[in-house]
Amino acid sequence: MSDSMRLVVLCPHFEPDTAPTGTVMTRIVAELTARGHDVHVVTSLPWYEHHAVAPGWGGTLRRVERTPWGSVTRLHPFPGDDRSNLVRRALGFAAFSVLALIAGLGAGGWFRRVDAVVAMSPPLTLGPTGWLISRIRRGRCVFNIQDVFPDAAVRTGAITNRRVIAAAAWLERTTYRAVDVVTVLSDGLAENVRQKILGARRVADTEVVVIPNFVDTAAIVPADRMTSYRRELGIGDGPVVMYAGNIGFSQSLDLVVGLAAARPDIDVVINGDGSARADLEVQAAGIPNLHLVGYQPIERLSEVLASADVHVVPLRTGLGDVSVPSKTYSILSAARPVVASIDAGSAIDVLLTTAGAGITVPPDDLDALLVAVDSLIAEPVRATAMGAAGRAFVQREASPAAVGAEYERVLRG
Repeated sequence: MSDSMRLVVLCPHFEPDTAPTGTVMTRIVAELTARGHDVHVVTSLPWYEHHAVAPGWGGTLRRVERTPWGSVTRLHPFPGDDRSNLVRRALGFAAFSVLALIAGLGAGGWFRRVDAVVAMSPPLTLGPTGWLISRIRRGRCVFNIQDVFPDAAVRTGAITNRRVIAAAAWLERTTYRAVDVVTVLSDGLAENVRQKILGARRVADTEVVVIPNFVDTAAIVPADRMTSYRRELGIGDGPVVMYAGNIGFSQSLDLVVGLAAARPDIDVVINGDGSARADLEVQAAGIPNLHLVGYQPIERLSEVLASADVHVVPLRTGLGDVSVPSKTYSILSAARPVVASIDAGSAIDVLLTTAGAGITVPPDDLDALLVAVDSLIAEPVRATAMGAAGRAFVQREASPAAVGAEYERVLRG
């Protein structure tokens, strides 16, 4: 195609890695390549599920795969065993970003001109890496923000050192101002980024564009609630409430534990892994109706989501403007209602209200969560109607094709 673009994409995860951000970027790349663009991905060796390089992928710092649409360069992610060790994780991200800089300069031809470089955050360190590659290879730089860092880490208390916070904030602000475009998932995130770009300035040179995440409604489909996944967990036909996603410090999973303890007649499933899992296992000990399960293969996602009657999306107070739990879109695609414990006015609150697909309650409020869950369990017709409304909404508004077209527009400039 005469109007095709040559693109370099920097991201921490890509298929077959199971990270949610990897799923997002894999589909964005698929949409761009379907439009005839030449795309060269620089990512890590698969490592997300066990926080270690996956079996069969080790023994090398770099692996290059040629594809019909470009290439995928996979680099060692320097993972650490302790997910809660933020210093170790930061050093790993920095080392990965250095390798990504070298690989990005050669992806698709050493120093060959590109139309654009897309860099995904987190990790924040890929922003400066993408900017430098874009300047050397004479293309524009688009910085894709999935979660605003360091805000979430600071607000959850994961980072408390003032010098570290100041350094991260400086790097964040400087990167936003240097790149050509910042893409974010919601209006709240856009306002957060714009304020940092402006600072004492009167005019911001960087464009901030809202492109919501999407969901593959052909891959995640409604299914009967009586699944083989239920049988594997020893769950019968009673009500099931589920949290499926990352087990981190941003999620108020203590609420889910509290829900299980307060409602012994309801089976509660937490399906996922992450840096806060060890703490969660301690909290969950001795609660027989709480099932703590690791990530399942992506091919089982529809089945896993269908196993629940109600899904919960808990995010800690004050994080609604820096994080948009993309798992919500998958739940809606599976036609299940959502109870979101999240800041009022946040992207997920607006989504559920607009779609008529669930209930929003104040964050970190167990009593409010219990009332909302009880109401949906007691009114299955209402819950089913919410699920159907959510499915219809994402089919209409959150298709991969629509999101891909918007990214194409931004990359063309």
